[in-house]
Amino acid sequence: MKNSEIRELTTKELIEKIEDESAQYVRMKLNHTVSPLDNPNKLMEGRRLVAKLKTELRKRELTENQ
Repeated sequence: MKNSEIRELTTKELIEKIEDESAQYVRMKLNHTVSPLDNPNKLMEGRRLVAKLKTELRKRELTENQ
């Protein structure tokens, strides 16, 4: 997901997306522990996506408080 796509989401959609992607990341991590994934780079991509989403949410919180 690109940064421009993330910026277009509403705050409510952003929170839902964070929850969904975090849960998916945890499931992927557990599955990788049990049996290795075909592409372990998916773990890194999932972690980075969650970080991007959280960064955008935090930026919005800071601009609202000013």
